[in-house]
Amino acid sequence: MSRFDVLNESNAPQASLATFEAVKENYGFLPNLMGILGASPAAVEAYATLSGIFGKTDLTPVEQQVVLQTVNFENNCTYCVAAHSGISQRVGMADDVLEALRNGTTLPDAKLEALSAFTRTVVRERGYASDDQIDAFLAAGYTKGNVLDVVLGVSLKTLSNYTNHIAETPLDGVFQGFAWTRPELASAE
Repeated sequence: MSRFDVLNESNAPQASLATFEAVKENYGFLPNLMGILGASPAAVEAYATLSGIFGKTDLTPVEQQVVLQTVNFENNCTYCVAAHSGISQRVGMADDVLEALRNGTTLPDAKLEALSAFTRTVVRERGYASDDQIDAFLAAGYTKGNVLDVVLGVSLKTLSNYTNHIAETPLDGVFQGFAWTRPELASAE
């Protein structure tokens, strides 16, 4: 059970309502994460704004989801892995790529694997990527600007992943078909 109330237009702070409306226009509904974040008008606006900005990077929509799903996996965020599985399908991610991201295994596409590997480095090493790691990322066809795009994606997902951990955000019905438990944790149960 969630430690926080999932807010909506009837019980959220007035300052969160404009963001709620914009999110509903974009998604067709208000995801529970946004309802949780709505307790802090600044947090819900920050997440919505960073999401929009991340969507403007030079990374393709599939590449953006690779970054976000890699962070979700690394941070063991059950809510975000499920939600972004649906989003990944919507943007045309290949099923085998999505499956590898959900399982934490090597991606079948070398360039996308380089992106995922670099993202893992940024998360695990808290931004301390070696020259060799940056060079491998650039050699895969990415740019120095994309290095910073990855940092932006990690920042975005840190906000949502940590919120979901603290709040125990309930999974939206629309994402139930993508429910997820980290594979090595599921096999230990």
